Parts: sequence; C-alpha cells; structure tokens
Amino acid sequence: METLVNKVAESGIITFDLAPYVVGRNVVAFDLKPFLFREMILREKDYRAALLTHDWQQYEGKDVAIFCSADAIVPVWAYMLAAVYIEPIAHSVYYGTTSELEKSLLYQRINSIELADFVDKRIVIKGCGDTHVPEEAYVAITAKLRPVAKSIMYGEPCSTVPVYKRK
Repeated sequence: METLVNKVAESGIITFDLAPYVVGRNVVAFDLKPFLFREMILREKDYRAALLTHDWQQYEGKDVAIFCSADAIVPVWAYMLAAVYIEPIAHSVYYGTTSELEKSLLYQRINSIELADFVDKRIVIKGCGDTHVPEEAYVAITAKLRPVAKSIMYGEPCSTVPVYKRK
C-alpha cells in the first residue's frame, strides 16, 4: 500500500492569513456637520455649548474618526476641541473618515508584527477567505515581510502565485 505524503506540510511554507488583522475594533464617526450653523459656519460659542451637552459615552472604548462631511471651512481648533472630549473615553481618536481610520489601524496592526518567525521562510499570503481583505493590506504585508522572507507567494499552499524570491 502506498503512503500518502503531505508535501505542503513538509515544505516548511508558512501560511499567513491577513483576516485577523482586518477585522478590528469598533470604529465610529464624530462628524462636525451637525454642529454647524446652516451646515456652513462654525460658531464658537454655539459649538462649545453643544459639546457640553453632547453624549460622549457613546464613544467609550471605540476608535473615533473626527471629520466634517459638510463642504465648510472648519477651523483646526474645532477638531482639537472635539478630541479633548473624545480622548479620555475612546480607545483612540483620529482625524479623518472612518474608512481612513480603518486603514490606519490596519497598518498599525501589520507594522506591529514581529518578524523573527519569518526570517528566511517561505511565506504564502492567504488569498481567499470569508473576510474581505483590502488590497492595501496585501501591499503592506508584502513590504513588511520582503526584507526577511526567503520567498513570498500569494494564494493557498497548494496553488500559489510567486511574488518575491530572494536571489
């Protein structure tokens, strides 16, 4: 009887799944638009009064993106003032849209990966799964791993596309 050999398991290839780095914390928005007079002008006195009565607890433990969705000129201090209220209760505070914040958090997670386990290894960046992984995640992990990896491939260990091979 012939013994089946799992060549993928014996190859020493490391499969790297980006899905856990994409699925993140709770990202919410703080939009200055509702605080503007006629969605155009920020009145300092009114803005400060509105901030005092705003329900800040809704941001507790969350990653908050501060921005203004109205096409208005908003002074920089208005974003800073919102941050003063949000920072003590939120997990993090960021200037930009929720989409930009999610990308920033993704880059932070990828940049925090320790490279020791990947030195001189053959790595397959998993290409399919239940979680949508944005293209920027693949670019970021490739840039992170390339200096230490022996090779980087995309796909599944049984069917890969070569991306990088150290010469």
